[in-house]
Amino acid sequence: MSLTRRRLLSQSASFSALAMVGKAVTARAAEQPAAVPPPQRGANDKIRVAVAGINGQGNSHIGGYAGMKDVEIVYLVDPDSRLFENRAKSVEEKAGYRPKCVQDIREVLEDKSVDVISIATPNHWHSLMTIWACQAGKDVYVEKPMSHNIHEGRIAVETARKHNRIVQHGTQSRSDMKWAKVVAAIASGKLGKLLISRALCYKSGGGHNTRGDLGFKPYTEPPKELDFDLWLGPARKQPYHENIVHYRWHWFWDFGNGDLGNQGVHQMDIARWGIPGATLPKSMYSFGGRLGFFDQGEAACTQMAVMDFGETKLIFETRGLKSPNYMGVGVGNIFHLEAGDIVNGKFYPKGSTEEAPLPDVEATRGPGGDRLRNFLSAVRSRKVSDLNADVLEGHYSSALCHLCNMSIRLGSKIPFRPRNTALERDPVVLDLLERTEEHLADNGVDIEKSGFVLGRQLVVDGKTETIVDDPEANQLLTRHYRKGFEVPDRV
Repeated sequence: MSLTRRRLLSQSASFSALAMVGKAVTARAAEQPAAVPPPQRGANDKIRVAVAGINGQGNSHIGGYAGMKDVEIVYLVDPDSRLFENRAKSVEEKAGYRPKCVQDIREVLEDKSVDVISIATPNHWHSLMTIWACQAGKDVYVEKPMSHNIHEGRIAVETARKHNRIVQHGTQSRSDMKWAKVVAAIASGKLGKLLISRALCYKSGGGHNTRGDLGFKPYTEPPKELDFDLWLGPARKQPYHENIVHYRWHWFWDFGNGDLGNQGVHQMDIARWGIPGATLPKSMYSFGGRLGFFDQGEAACTQMAVMDFGETKLIFETRGLKSPNYMGVGVGNIFHLEAGDIVNGKFYPKGSTEEAPLPDVEATRGPGGDRLRNFLSAVRSRKVSDLNADVLEGHYSSALCHLCNMSIRLGSKIPFRPRNTALERDPVVLDLLERTEEHLADNGVDIEKSGFVLGRQLVVDGKTETIVDDPEANQLLTRHYRKGFEVPDRV
């Protein structure tokens, strides 16, 4: 743990700088979107899009935009030029034209004819690219999570507001009427108080896009087609190995945020959305670790989080080993209310196993339909209020994932038994701990020998978005940025 902490401290900005940022956040205007200038194009004009990051989710962006007659993909952007021919050919076959392929997003930002940057890069590029795009007068669709750390997410929000840009976050469940109706039913109060908002991310697997054991890859020279220095961008300079390019960067702190910031942020967003008025918790902690694997990976694969939102607890369960479902859910959300449980959108009254209808309450979503169409509708209307997943919502939900990781990175390893008395004191947490023990044992983990990391409890000042009386934790709100790739301290 001491080596880990030295590394964390060496990569973090000073607490005094964060205190100034906190004061600036406190002094900002109310969270209402700024006025946006009138549209600069006609309703029938094509929106010119650059897709940045074209390996995984970016390929989905390409497929989505290429099928739209009112959109033209003018650039494909990725430091790895090995992807260019296949992706450009895909656009040509579907849309009848061939986009220009470049490695550096800055070349695209200089092109005034580009309207939208659609970002599907690794996480450590999300906020910086969003900020650069807003400064260049582009609207942005940015994949989840909104940020790699809490500070840069806030700066992205404020940059979007300052430059009157439309920025949509990639938590597409916000465009799903099913979840909108669930949230409206909870907010109506007709089912009583929401006691626990539970999110689950039970995902395991191997192969190239692996959540399993990563093994160990040697340091080598990067492929000649890959501009690895550009791929690193804001992250610290380091040698190349094949466990980061592509996809498996998710499990390395310099680039990713574990499965919480991968699959999990979708469920985290729904869990927070369901708690009326929720932004950041009063306090939280998480526990678990990289249990069952011996590999290069850094992020936890088993991680349980407990967040205090007043009347409601938000419980997040991440399992990277093979696991049965909980209440029929492996990846999804469960809302435990006084009147019963809403399980992935279906309501079961208390004491019953039979599904019953949700209360009939009004629910609305923005125009356009799915995530990309909703975004493009807002690009045309210039109304931030048309967005289903505005950048501010993305910031808060991503911040919850970052808090979970901050807690466990600052934690201490303890044995499973005898059990920690603080965890035993709360029956909800004790159930969480007991089920985690059983899950690990079922996967052959010797819990008596392995122990787990009990994360630090973080008390959150929601106004300044800092951690109360904890300089070490506050240093993890940001990172040291490489020269030329800095996120500013303030807008």
